[in-house]
Amino acid sequence: MTLASPGLHHVTCIAIDPQANIDFYTKVLGLRLVKTTVNFDAPDVYHFYYGDHDGHPGTILTFFPFVYAGRGRPGNGVTETVALAVPRHALDDWMVRLSDHGVDTSAPYERMGERIVSLTDPDGLHLEVVEADFEPSPKEAIAGLHAVALRVEDPDPTIKVLTDVLGYRQTNEDAGVRRYSSASAAPGRHVDVLCSAGPKHARPGGGTVHHVAFRAKDDTQLAEWRELIAGQGFEVTPMKDRKYFHSIYFREPGGVLFEVATDPPGFTVDEAPNALGTSLKLPAQFESRRADLERRLPPVKLPHTHQADINRF
Repeated sequence: MTLASPGLHHVTCIAIDPQANIDFYTKVLGLRLVKTTVNFDAPDVYHFYYGDHDGHPGTILTFFPFVYAGRGRPGNGVTETVALAVPRHALDDWMVRLSDHGVDTSAPYERMGERIVSLTDPDGLHLEVVEADFEPSPKEAIAGLHAVALRVEDPDPTIKVLTDVLGYRQTNEDAGVRRYSSASAAPGRHVDVLCSAGPKHARPGGGTVHHVAFRAKDDTQLAEWRELIAGQGFEVTPMKDRKYFHSIYFREPGGVLFEVATDPPGFTVDEAPNALGTSLKLPAQFESRRADLERRLPPVKLPHTHQADINRF
């Protein structure tokens, strides 16, 4: 059986100020903070997960806020843009909302038949809001991820990974941007590939994407993917337990860090659905260090509950 991911699981980015990050993504963009935890590899750094009300795969945007990080710099071998989906005919209302919050946006433009505005978050992450065929509730809310744009110097090896490993197929091309899509209609089904001539090197830091994660059904499928990726000659990590999913990592030929992550067990394994994101959750290996970590982590004000009117216009 040919493996094919139904789309993006999540996108993980680097931020600087944790409170500014929470305020922007919950109060301005209206996403729910579905998990407040730590970077499992560097537990003195938060890991915030934002998504739809229940934290479904394909809606998740996550951040490591490194308070002493400088701004990053775009270049080759990075995910340049994260696009978020809103329903058809909602873009004008979103422009008003963003303006009311003091966020500058581009004028609306079209690419691949979609109407788009671009903006940046407080750390300079390049975001797009794209009208797409989704109907979230409330009806004008962000439905989830729409696409990521990968900037690479030589697109062909990256495209080979998308098609031969992840099961994507080319569905569009516009002004030098090639779009690859999964067969699913779920949020996060598109990956755009941009070819950038020249050796401009990216610099990691605030406002950049750390990695892009693709969905796997379960551990059995994840193990099959690991075998396939290793068989293609890539160095791939052992399966890692991230508590809310299990995953593997590898770097595609263009330099972008890819993760493949399971849909289960999900974000309700340690919090009730109505309390997601409202307290600091630690993996078992760090519980004995809770008091120390809470002293080290910057103080932040977390949403106590999901405000039902946050997404309403």
